[in-house]
Amino acid sequence: MIKNSHSEAYAAAGVDITAGYKSVELMKKHIARTNTPGVIGGLGGFGGLFAPDLTGMKKPILVSGTDGVGTKLKIAFRMDKHDTVGIDCVAMCVNDIICSGARPLFFLDYIACGKNVPERIEQIVKGVCEGCVQSGAALIGGETAEMPGFYPENEYDLAGYATGIVDEEKIIDNTRMAPGDAVLALPSSGVHSNGFSLVRKVLDIEHADLTSPREELGGRSLGEALLEPTRIYVKPVLALLNRVDVKGISHITGGGFYENIPRSIPDGLCARVSRSAVRVLPIFDLIARAGNIPERDMFNTFNMGVGMSVVVPADQKAEALEILRTHGVDAYEIGCIVPAEDGKIEIVE
Repeated sequence: MIKNSHSEAYAAAGVDITAGYKSVELMKKHIARTNTPGVIGGLGGFGGLFAPDLTGMKKPILVSGTDGVGTKLKIAFRMDKHDTVGIDCVAMCVNDIICSGARPLFFLDYIACGKNVPERIEQIVKGVCEGCVQSGAALIGGETAEMPGFYPENEYDLAGYATGIVDEEKIIDNTRMAPGDAVLALPSSGVHSNGFSLVRKVLDIEHADLTSPREELGGRSLGEALLEPTRIYVKPVLALLNRVDVKGISHITGGGFYENIPRSIPDGLCARVSRSAVRVLPIFDLIARAGNIPERDMFNTFNMGVGMSVVVPADQKAEALEILRTHGVDAYEIGCIVPAEDGKIEIVE
């Protein structure tokens, strides 16, 4: 830890650089959990170093993704619970790059805050590290920016960046997708990290009771249900890719079914999804009732209980479901691929 760096003038302006040093010391034990064989050096440099293992790869391709947690953070502020939003941050990035078939290598985070409270920063980074462990990525760098006057003292923003790798011949590009292929659903853990501006409005989060148990949520409080971290699908999907001919993957984020599933469907084909097959989570029923939101809008905003969809050949469907379930994901079939002249998704009864 740096011992002789201190600026009275900077501190008078609201920035305590010594708090930053303390934050780093507190987070080191969490970051150590994420170390993988490719990590070179440690914290404190001007850039994170990583040596990827390219053994067996003919043409390695790097795949990158960046995202944040969004206004879900407002729930964390109200609950004063900061150890799970880091999981969300990692999930939003690594779940995107796995859609190309890429294995995450490393992650970097960025925290901007009104006041650097080292113990709070530690909790945020603890969550980031948990997300990295779940996805097999190393946390090799980051930044904590104390910005008084820009953010309120008790608020912060959190964003991240992930890089993964895939052999070019194994990139999932949907070119082999065909009519009759099965569309499988990988269940979500809840709202994940999208649509929270609408959630906060219809549930009046600033005034709502976030701590009392609610029967419709299985005894959980509203705050607990909303803060449930985004599920990370990396390891189950990597296991699937090793044994099944996966033709397309969609991460269901903002824009719901109607925006995200078509991103993995080629022109001339359509994902026909059965509404009755979708296992909608109770939190979405609560949101729809509270805001009197039409079902079409719900499926065009939220994941509705499906965090990721995967397209596989019909004759490999049973094997795919078994692999996913073996890796802790209770996947199920929600539809199939059909020919279409326009539109890449339709939700039918």
